Amino acid sequence: MKKISYNLIIVALLSIFGCNKKENNNQPQKEKMENIQVSDYGVTAKGDSIKKFTLTNKNGMKVEVINFGGIITSLTAPDKNGKYEDIVLGFTKPEDYFNGNPYYFGALIGRYGNRIANAKFTLEGKIYDIDKNDGPNSLHGGKEGFHTKFWNIEPVKDAKFPTLKLTYISEDGEEGYLGKLSTTVLYTLIDDNALEISYEAETDKPTVVNLTQHSYFNLSGNFSKTILDHELQINADKFTPVNETLIPTGEQKAVKGSPFDFTVSKAIGKDINAEDDQLKKGKGYDHNWILNGSGLRSIAKVYHPESGRMMEVLTDEPGVQFYSGNFLDGKFDTKTGGKNEFRTGFCLETQHFPDSPNQPSFPSTELKPGQKYQSKTIYKFSVKK
Repeated sequence: MKKISYNLIIVALLSIFGCNKKENNNQPQKEKMENIQVSDYGVTAKGDSIKKFTLTNKNGMKVEVINFGGIITSLTAPDKNGKYEDIVLGFTKPEDYFNGNPYYFGALIGRYGNRIANAKFTLEGKIYDIDKNDGPNSLHGGKEGFHTKFWNIEPVKDAKFPTLKLTYISEDGEEGYLGKLSTTVLYTLIDDNALEISYEAETDKPTVVNLTQHSYFNLSGNFSKTILDHELQINADKFTPVNETLIPTGEQKAVKGSPFDFTVSKAIGKDINAEDDQLKKGKGYDHNWILNGSGLRSIAKVYHPESGRMMEVLTDEPGVQFYSGNFLDGKFDTKTGGKNEFRTGFCLETQHFPDSPNQPSFPSTELKPGQKYQSKTIYKFSVKK
């Protein structure tokens, strides 16, 4: 009886002085999870429930991600008056994401971002036919690419900043691609108002991989306005010209003296209507720039004078596709009223080059068993008054 009484006294003292180990260990975890909220988003035509994950940093910046396509449906950033507004284009109805997402708004792109000529390539002496969904070519992984897939999403509980871990397994033969590809993407919202995106992938057979994120930005916060007044700088001395179907010709052309020279910041609209064969083929800018330098570095800056918003892009990729929203056609409502009209959003898709599997002079996108595909891109937001 003396032993039992002694144990009861110890337990009581621990409770009084707040030394309950289980309670203390749970508390920090709860605090971190307050920066990630999970809610219902919608239901697909097949009856699948979609979840939305909202990340919030200490400044009040928010990023919303759904588990369909790993899509970023909203991203806020402050203007020069400290007002946070959504600055990424998207649909007003969930079903528009589920029913094709023709513009690839906010989606994770794979297995291969950008175009592959004639929807085929040769790997280790064998020809592979992949999905033809862009005229004669394959675009962004095919009609049923990663932008149409259900991603498993889990909040990372021990992360320093709000972080989501997205995983998807692409089976051998999906959309014609060889090998079972296991992909992991991390979305991290850092307290300096930066969204960091980290990609990893592994395969059990030789394949090609080129992952990217396809958000459209309009730093004005008004999606009815064009992006032609945005001032853009790209740290690239060359770009890859394209043919009539937007496939690179193989040439690596200097931007100096052309409308493609963004080495010094200028308005997107300054030269977009110039008499230039490449601009005619792309209906504006829809080209890959060959980035200067290597490793994780600053590769582009975009400034919107009216709002004061600045976006800086950092990446370890060799290229970036600058797309000026030339195929937006006003068929869908915007989140701020009006329609998603011609050139009301722009993309800066960090990547390896288009059609690399068919262009030996381009950086290789081949991934073999035992290797790990790794890439990182950061979109950082600030204010310039």
